[in-house]
Amino acid sequence: MDLSFSAEERAFEQEVRDFIAQNLPAEIKHAQSLTPSVFSDPDIGIAWQKALNNKGWGAPGWPVEHGGPNWTPAQRWIFEAECARAGAPNVNVMGVKMVGPVIIGFGSPEQQNFYLPRIRSGEDYWCQGYSEPGSGSDLASLKTRAVRDGDDYIINGTKIWTTHAHHANRMFALVRTNETERQQDGISFILIDMKSPGITTRPILTIGGDHEVNQVFFDDVRVPVANRVGEEGKGWTYGKYLLEFERGSGIASAKLRDALKTVSDLAESEATGRAIDDPDICLQMSEIEVDIDTLEMTELRVLSALQTGQNPGAVSSLLKLRVSEIRQAVTRLGVEVIGHDGLYVEPMRPFYKLNEAPGIPEAMLPVVPEYLNSRAYTIFGGSSEIQRDIVAKMVLGL
Repeated sequence: MDLSFSAEERAFEQEVRDFIAQNLPAEIKHAQSLTPSVFSDPDIGIAWQKALNNKGWGAPGWPVEHGGPNWTPAQRWIFEAECARAGAPNVNVMGVKMVGPVIIGFGSPEQQNFYLPRIRSGEDYWCQGYSEPGSGSDLASLKTRAVRDGDDYIINGTKIWTTHAHHANRMFALVRTNETERQQDGISFILIDMKSPGITTRPILTIGGDHEVNQVFFDDVRVPVANRVGEEGKGWTYGKYLLEFERGSGIASAKLRDALKTVSDLAESEATGRAIDDPDICLQMSEIEVDIDTLEMTELRVLSALQTGQNPGAVSSLLKLRVSEIRQAVTRLGVEVIGHDGLYVEPMRPFYKLNEAPGIPEAMLPVVPEYLNSRAYTIFGGSSEIQRDIVAKMVLGL
């Protein structure tokens, strides 16, 4: 296998670097470096999304007929890696990487024409309505109900752990439209305007102190039947398709490598008493780096499958599992590196808008919140136990 880039790919790599240098403001890069939560705040992420869309790069994995750049796996890899090295915010994850592929794969032409341009441009900001109290990993047991009333569904119920629902103007949700013997058969995939009457969003602060997730309540919320994606009762199929993209279509290794470099830089600084001189710290860094290398190769295989029109399949569960575990290892090492400075608590958010200088070096501020927030990595998007079951059954044939 030849892993070196061609001359054309090297030229593209330089094009990406030049674009980032010209379009990623220092203040956005600084803000992203101080963001401990999973997704970038919209005030920094959407500005970057708009810049990418203006270049034609707003939806890296989409087909060209729907506004994608028609990149090869190598080009996608280069783009993601260069963005990670530069400290750029994430591409609009919920829109571009999750609901977008579902609308492309199963949506009507009217839905595609309306939503896809708004996703690429960042005009629409999406949240995901999947988990409910009592229906997390057992998602098929969800209770939020959509009852048909003429040309509308009337929705009642609640969703929980809804990331950035307080920012979003749209939600894609799984709702129960029929009672069936097999629970999965009565679920539909619905697109909801978050400004609809009857929707209430209640904040949930994470253990790290961030307002990232919410509980969303639906009280007689009317949603047009035209907002249903695909067939009624087929939402479980579409939802699983989306989860494969959520778990397996990104290039997490580049972000993880950048996160490890941040920890390494802290370890080499005088602020930590040169924690890098501790042999145990060095050993942990080396082990994590090897894990990232192996993850990178698996991601490249998945990208190749995507380029030929395949969805990620069961290997996405393997990726999700390893990304979660490596992310937790990086953040755990970060806490070990900063030592007693990790006891300092800064309750104000966001960190990049503090009015006063913090009591520890600024670069240390996100370390403990990232560690605490990352405890959820092995739960959200499907717990690690569920991912191991999928890998055992679908990959290993056990």
